[in-house]
Amino acid sequence: MTSEKKCQGCGVLLQDENILQEGYTTSLENDICQRCFRMKNYGEYQMVAKSNEEYLSILKSVGRTKDLVLYITDLLNVDKDIEVVRKAIPNKMILVLNKKDALPKSVKEEKLIAYFEEMGLNFEEIIVVSVNKNYNIDYLLKRIKYYQTSKNVYAVGHTNAGKSSLINKLIKNYSDKTQELTMSPLPSTTLNTITIEINDYLTLIDTPGLIDSGSILNVVDSRMVKKISPVKEIKPKTYQIKKNQSIIIEDFLRIDYVDGERNSFTLYISNDLKVKRLLNSSNKDDLKDLSKKTYLVKYGEDLVISGLGFIKMVDKCEIDVYIDQNVDSFLRRNMI
Repeated sequence: MTSEKKCQGCGVLLQDENILQEGYTTSLENDICQRCFRMKNYGEYQMVAKSNEEYLSILKSVGRTKDLVLYITDLLNVDKDIEVVRKAIPNKMILVLNKKDALPKSVKEEKLIAYFEEMGLNFEEIIVVSVNKNYNIDYLLKRIKYYQTSKNVYAVGHTNAGKSSLINKLIKNYSDKTQELTMSPLPSTTLNTITIEINDYLTLIDTPGLIDSGSILNVVDSRMVKKISPVKEIKPKTYQIKKNQSIIIEDFLRIDYVDGERNSFTLYISNDLKVKRLLNSSNKDDLKDLSKKTYLVKYGEDLVISGLGFIKMVDKCEIDVYIDQNVDSFLRRNMI
């Protein structure tokens, strides 16, 4: 039967009838579903197909409230459609830039905040945090108290931005609750809204992450997902590149330098990924069977590979990018 009780890990209604459907548990006395149990205890992940239309309907319902919203984004993988999400929810909103610990310590917090302020998206405040290092979590709570309009505060963002990790940290630091949201480096961990009463004045409501359909995490196996997702501070790799040279990352990305003066490419990706440079790539066909996109890069732009990280380029150039046809890539102004 299906109960009115929600899984404390992902938010779906618990049921003990169909092992193939979401919310299955061996007993309705359990607090989490079988999927969350196996993810939490064995690192096993079961993909659940959800459409962004379902998630967007939840976000629209958030927009009909007057409650404060935390928009959480991953600094290594900033959402391409950050403006769309902000404009879809008219509520007061704090932009929480998560995973500061993944970027080099030399990257200044003030510069990151200024970068997002220049977008002109009308956030109440922009706060840089690191859940892993417990950095700025106390300050974030103080600002939540300052801006909140009721006990309820919603957490929104794309998959893998660290929403559940942040909420778990707030539970651990400021609540006597034992509830813990399920965390995973893979997409679609949270499946429905989950309400967590932190204390007398704050109730956090976690929402499912918007699916980034163009993320590289959707097209690689679970072993590679773990390599792509950094667990330590990134040590940027810088290469001096000129015409007819290439950079290859693992077996899923090739960048050919087609035209331009000698240039500097700095890779902000996981330290665990293998990178090689081809000094004369014109007669080498590695990964050229992948889908090709050509970019005319302006001065001071990043090439972003969704779910992977970004490559900072200094001078203008022409590049060919070879990657799976389902993975998004785009240019933006240098963030760092």
